Amino acid sequence: MQKAQMIIDADYQIARVEDRLYSFFVEHMGRCVYNGLYEPTHPSADANGFRGDVKELVRSLHIPAIRYPGGNMVSGFDWEDSVGPVERRPRRLELSRTSIEPNTVGLSEFYDYAEEVGAKLIYAVNLGTRGPEEARNLIEYTNHRSGSYYSDLRRANGREQPFGIKTWCLGNEMDGSWQMCHKTAREYGAVARETAKIMRWVDPKIELIAVGSSGMELPTYGQWELDMLDECYEQIDYVAFHRYFRNTETDSASYLASSVSLDEMIRTLTSICDATKGKKHSKKQLHLSFDEWNVLHRTDVERHPERLSMPRPEDAWAVAPALIEHTYTFEDALCMGFLLNTLIRHADRVKIACLAQLVNVIAPIMTRVGGSAWVQSIYWPLLRVSEYGRGVALLPQLKSPVGDCSAYAYSPS
Repeated sequence: MQKAQMIIDADYQIARVEDRLYSFFVEHMGRCVYNGLYEPTHPSADANGFRGDVKELVRSLHIPAIRYPGGNMVSGFDWEDSVGPVERRPRRLELSRTSIEPNTVGLSEFYDYAEEVGAKLIYAVNLGTRGPEEARNLIEYTNHRSGSYYSDLRRANGREQPFGIKTWCLGNEMDGSWQMCHKTAREYGAVARETAKIMRWVDPKIELIAVGSSGMELPTYGQWELDMLDECYEQIDYVAFHRYFRNTETDSASYLASSVSLDEMIRTLTSICDATKGKKHSKKQLHLSFDEWNVLHRTDVERHPERLSMPRPEDAWAVAPALIEHTYTFEDALCMGFLLNTLIRHADRVKIACLAQLVNVIAPIMTRVGGSAWVQSIYWPLLRVSEYGRGVALLPQLKSPVGDCSAYAYSPS
């Protein structure tokens, strides 16, 4: 019988595991917010319309931070629509998902919800259809105490004290042609630089996440980071990257080995950050934010329209059409566990990770309108790692048999 051996020594330390490695992503997409987290007619709904049964499942995951409000939708989102009296907020066409955004749940409502479940907000600004000026106005509204137009508007809307949001995403997936007002790396880097500069003039204590690659398969992967960081390296604190791991693209062995490609992606992006640091003779070290990721179970999409990423024609321009509501298996839970272990092994550079999404949309928690809430298989590795994957990550020395699969071959390096 072949045997594996692992040597662990407390002196072989990687880094302390940041709590925010177990964060989540919530977008106004499908039934994640409306008819998911928020359902005011549900028997368990609280005074603010959020489902109590879902809230308890969310609390159990010990979520430190939630990235919000998007996602693709943020590239066309006007933050002003989400503040002030709910009855005066406009209903907008949400172009990224061909749906209607009623703005019933907005900045204040979701901030309060996050606080109730013990999470901080990581807030995304629109650098698609909007830019530095709107970001400046938004942070004045959220973080400036009083005595200016937008801070006093916040107070007039019933929020006397600032929200004090610390961490901000400078746009979303701007490397992708699917994004509203998609930009080249240098175009985006210049906008991110100026946005960061202005936002920090309002609040010098914030930390900022710049958009990195949305996947390894894109032709701009790697070059995007080189060009983007050349424009804004000194103004940011984190580089974001996104990745989804699909069970339909490979056999089971290759799917379960997906963490190999995640490891490769982290090493590549870390190297690019450090190369730019050297080029600029900088004393600043950037970290990574894996702020949108998940496993996808897509073997039966054709038979289940609710598992598509866009509404069916008859559901176009509806509020909260069911989208990508995948049913997960034990295999998906195993893959999730391997990926979480990889993140821990890179705790020295990956400081934030946000699983997409929290409820209904490729999520660990599912709901029926007016009915029950339950958890999927991927909930359990997330729960256990959030409970026990704390403290300092150690670097083990391994001796074990190795093997190949169709997607990956063993390399001693």
